[in-house]
Amino acid sequence: MAHHVANDLPPHLSMWQRVREYAVPPSMIETATARRAVGDWAGACAAARIDVDLDLRAVRDRHGTGLVTRLRADLRRLAPDLLRWHMPRIAPDGRLRPGLTLSLARYGDPGTPVHLVVRTPPAWADAGQRMSLSLWTGPGDGAPRHHPHPHPDRRFRLDLHRHLWDATRSGELARRSGWTGTPAVTGTPAVPSADPPWAKDRWAAEAELLLRAEGRSRGAFTVRLAARSRLVLELVAPDDAHVPVLRPPRAAPPPQEAAALPVLPEAAARLPPDLELLRAGLIAPERLHPLVAAALPVPGPAPAAAPASEPGDPHRVECRGEVHRLALRDGVLTAVDHDPDQLRREELLVALGGPPLPCLRAIDAVHRNPEALPAVRERLGHGDVTGALAVVEGLLGPGAVLRDGPLRAELESAAARRVDHGLFRSGLVAEHPGARAAGGGGVADPYQGHRPRLDRRSRRTPPALLGKRNSRSRPRTGQP
Repeated sequence: MAHHVANDLPPHLSMWQRVREYAVPPSMIETATARRAVGDWAGACAAARIDVDLDLRAVRDRHGTGLVTRLRADLRRLAPDLLRWHMPRIAPDGRLRPGLTLSLARYGDPGTPVHLVVRTPPAWADAGQRMSLSLWTGPGDGAPRHHPHPHPDRRFRLDLHRHLWDATRSGELARRSGWTGTPAVTGTPAVPSADPPWAKDRWAAEAELLLRAEGRSRGAFTVRLAARSRLVLELVAPDDAHVPVLRPPRAAPPPQEAAALPVLPEAAARLPPDLELLRAGLIAPERLHPLVAAALPVPGPAPAAAPASEPGDPHRVECRGEVHRLALRDGVLTAVDHDPDQLRREELLVALGGPPLPCLRAIDAVHRNPEALPAVRERLGHGDVTGALAVVEGLLGPGAVLRDGPLRAELESAAARRVDHGLFRSGLVAEHPGARAAGGGGVADPYQGHRPRLDRRSRRTPPALLGKRNSRSRPRTGQP
């Protein structure tokens, strides 16, 4: 059942709580980890719903053996499920930030770098929440034309935060995030802030890494505070023996110069959401990603193992003065306290317009609008079709035939959106089909941009003579 949070919980924590429950299911983590452990990095990406748009032979022929060796080593260290865990997301549903190109690693010379990037599709083609892994070799080269933002983003980048996708460096999360190992005590959660908190204590160290990657040891950089708000800071130190500190610049740079300054990545500007959830007592350590849980140790005794779940009681419905049971029989949800012949007669009576039995009414309600519909909707929204179908089969049975209602509408909508994603991946549709509609809501003109075909007689015939030919002349008579 979908998790409902209190009204006083900040929206961003409510979103991340749902993301941690549905976006990266345990089955994905287990499958991707098992394939990565045996060196099958492509299979691990497939388990994490990441399409690989890489040809290592072509990369070797173009960039040499040295670069492809480093690239292959990074691919073997890549934990695609961990990458999905830490990917930027948008409110209110917590889906992947659409139309994003995020750099994971940089190779080659500083002047002409080659980026290992991961891309997210635009919002209209985000069915399945799939991502793609490829190389970016510079402007106008190696970037798909149908992607809205094929160049690496300066704000969302993980080449300076390899611990968020590299399995061998995931233990750096505690040091890079400032984790102190003091989660909230059960029953007395910390009061969370209304907005995602800033990691100001880490800005100086992260800015030093940022400027060093740009080939500088000191200098100015910007922090994006809001959509149209930028904070310009300067990293200074008397010499290399002193710890660098931040200060506002003595003179505010012009807007054009400020726009060209390095941008502190979002992963360094804010605290990770897992730290907020742990401190607020909104998530248990064992519910975290295994690599994240190992990097954020919680002091104290190990959490007790959860008791083994007992098989739940079947649904109980009051029918004709008695309590009847609803359970799965032969792969279908049925009323077990009614004779099959009686159920067939009652179903025929309902088809003819008669009143249904309470048991049949309850089964129909589960088919059309079950209580688990929010959980199914969340799983479908995050691309976990397998998990959503498992919930449906657990309720109705694998042999059930869906009836018209919200549940069937959600499943059909998810299937239709997967077609849109396939069209985007193939490059057949570069933008949403309704984007070219006139006025934003009309029907697009199929002849827009086409020159109308001229009549054959009107190509070289003067207009005056053409009018005489088309006009009906007066009939001649023999009178003088």
